[in-house]
Amino acid sequence: MHGECYRRGNGQPYTRKEFIRGKPQPKIAKFQGGKQGDYDFCVQLCSNEKVQIRHMAIESARLAANKTLEQSTGETGYFSLLRIYPHILLRENKMIATAGADRLQEGMRRAFGKAVSMAARVKQGQVLMEMHVKKEHLDLAKKALVGACVKLPVTPSIKVVPLKN
Repeated sequence: MHGECYRRGNGQPYTRKEFIRGKPQPKIAKFQGGKQGDYDFCVQLCSNEKVQIRHMAIESARLAANKTLEQSTGETGYFSLLRIYPHILLRENKMIATAGADRLQEGMRRAFGKAVSMAARVKQGQVLMEMHVKKEHLDLAKKALVGACVKLPVTPSIKVVPLKN
């Protein structure tokens, strides 16, 4: 299954997980990282387009950003917050593509599909992730979020918001 098949959100999102046996669990380990405290800047990763992001991509982007920042500032030098949650259930109607498969499968008849993954629908301009840092670690936070951009199926923009006036 390729993530590019599910990048565009077509139609109504499917979020009714209580009717499905064996639903996949989101792979996101933590939504907050680092230590909460008194920081100077908030560096935000914002989406430039409307897209669906699968939970594996969200987790790998979070890990890449946190690891880069933690190696240079330490565990108490930043606070990261993930602002999206994968609510959307993705289904796939698996087709057998081998010789003799015509007698085993039903084609498009009753093609509801099996739950295979979770995704988050993101609007244009929505904040995906934010890092709270001191003034001396501002460039490191930008570099960490640029590294996280590689893991996402969208080309996001990075905004710097001052927390103190």
